Amino acid sequence: MHAMTAGNLRSAYGGESMAHMRYLAWGNKAAKDGFPNVARLFRAIAHAERVHAMNHFARLRGEGGDYLVPSMAAFGLGSTSANLVGAIGGETFEVEEMYPAYLETAERQGEKAAVVSFNYALEAEKTHAALFTRAKEAVDGGHDLELRPVQICEVCGWTYEGEAPEECPICGAGRDKLTAFA
Repeated sequence: MHAMTAGNLRSAYGGESMAHMRYLAWGNKAAKDGFPNVARLFRAIAHAERVHAMNHFARLRGEGGDYLVPSMAAFGLGSTSANLVGAIGGETFEVEEMYPAYLETAERQGEKAAVVSFNYALEAEKTHAALFTRAKEAVDGGHDLELRPVQICEVCGWTYEGEAPEECPICGAGRDKLTAFA
């Protein structure tokens, strides 16, 4: 694997791993603040981030060693509204900057497995900022988010609000590969 694509996979793995844990912490805070649906949204998207991290990690098979991994991450535990600002910022960065750059590099270097992993994450991440923005509007209005079941694809991390479709539109996995957070 080309060094730059491998480095980008490691960075994406680190960022997604931290997002997974951060969203679990922020979900706990939302639950304590009286926003159970916002907490459920954080837990669901934390699960999607875990799927992304595991996909990136799997693409690094055969790449051993110790590495310092740079990745952007919001830190701190604030109010639920402040935590949602951090989540929106992180998701927007991934969609507008990080994954497009990583994807272009992997495509130019002919790293097909990395292209798939980055594309899965990019497509799934597109819904996260919008969902977190809706949650912030609700919280700032003093009420919980109205939220239908959130579906997460176990193959690609696709995130969808509503009833499970027959198959994932990103990777084609069947309904049996969707986990519902209801």
